This record gives sequence, structure tokens and C-alpha cells, in this order.
Amino acid sequence: MPDTPIIPLPKGTTKTQEEFIAGVTILIDKPKTWTSFDVVNKVRGSLKYRLGIKKIKVGHAGTLDPLATGLLTICIGKHTKKINELTGLSKTYTGSFFIGATTPSYDLETEVDATFPVDHIDEQLLAQAVAKFQGVIQQTPPIFSAIRQNGKRLYKIAREGGTVKIKSREVTIHSFVLTEVKLPYLKFEVKCSKGTYIRSLAYDLGKALGSGGYLAELTRTQVGGFDLKDAWSLEDFIASLPEKV
Repeated sequence: MPDTPIIPLPKGTTKTQEEFIAGVTILIDKPKTWTSFDVVNKVRGSLKYRLGIKKIKVGHAGTLDPLATGLLTICIGKHTKKINELTGLSKTYTGSFFIGATTPSYDLETEVDATFPVDHIDEQLLAQAVAKFQGVIQQTPPIFSAIRQNGKRLYKIAREGGTVKIKSREVTIHSFVLTEVKLPYLKFEVKCSKGTYIRSLAYDLGKALGSGGYLAELTRTQVGGFDLKDAWSLEDFIASLPEKV
């Protein structure tokens, strides 16, 4: 018998202590500068304090970088068993790339380390470059990432000034379109598989254009059939929890 479809908690509703423990999934619009783990910790702490729960499992199904905003899927109680299933769903992102410079982190977490010309970039070159990043591709994750290598997170190695050879991985770009071109900025929408780094896409696109690129802005708008328009703000979710008696 197939698993029951996961229906996230609708905005404006709440659950009892027992229902949260039995299993609830919520969609949160992650604030900028918050880590995904910050959100998990805030949700867990609020559930424990507001509902008087001594211990409850809370996890997320797919990391968003601190500078990104948008849809974060949070699993509570027995729904944490669904995390692997949800993590494997396709993701959709919107945002903007800056073309003409690179940063070590491939986004604005670090300072610009090199600049490049953009005067040669025209509509034809953009179309040719975007076409290279469609379907199944090989992608190398950024060193500023949470991937473990030899038991250590890559971003910790990077922040300590270390270097490491990172293996490329196979990812799938289901669709990649530029929605607005105003160089040095390119606005985009990307639908992709689990494990795709949009920061790496920014860097690789910059190279394909004979220039450089980094991710300037990112919002996750969809995870599988879940949509950002149905997501709670963190403040509203916490306010929806009843005070413990």
C-alpha cells in the first residue's frame, strides 16, 4: 500500500502537542542570513517551550545557504522519517547572477577575488552558454559547502585557508531560463535535481561566457509539489502555537 501523501500544515492552523509528535510537516520561508539549522533549532525550541514538549525530533529536507531565502521543508516528530524522501524532490529557484567577477564562495559570503570583461557578451553567446547547462551535467560543488570530505566539512577547510580536490557529481537541470538580462546582472529560473548547487551554476556560467560569475541573489520557490506561496513566516508559525498551560 503506498504511503499517504504528505500535506503540509496550512497557514493559519495549528496542531496539538500529540499531533506534532505524531508527525507534522511545515513549509517555512527562510529568512536571509539564517542557516537552515537556525530555523530547525528555532522551531524545535518554540515547540518545546510553547507546547511543553520535553523532547521532539525536528529536521529539514534540503539545506538553503544563509544568504538564500525561500522554501524550507521542516519535518516534525515522526515525519522526520520522511526527510530522505522529501530531500530527493526536484527544486525550483529564482534569483540573479552577477557576471564579470568571481568570489571564493561563488556568492556574496566572500569578497570579489577577480574581475573579468563583459563587453563581448551578446544574446547569441548567452543562449549558447545557457544551452550547455540543460539536462544531465557534471558539476563540481563549491568548496564553501557542507559536503564532508575525510570527515570534515568543506567550508571549514576553506575558512581555515586549506585546499582540497573536490569530485564532480552528476546533477540534472530540468530547465534553466534567463528571465531578464541587464548586464552585469542576469535574472534566472532554474528547476533542478537534488544536489545541484546554484552557486556552482553561476560560476560555471560565467566561465562559459568567457568571463566570471557569482550568485547575487537566490530564492527557492518550489520543492516537488510544495510552493513558497504556501509557506509560513517563522514569526507567524511560532505565534500560531498555543501557550502552554
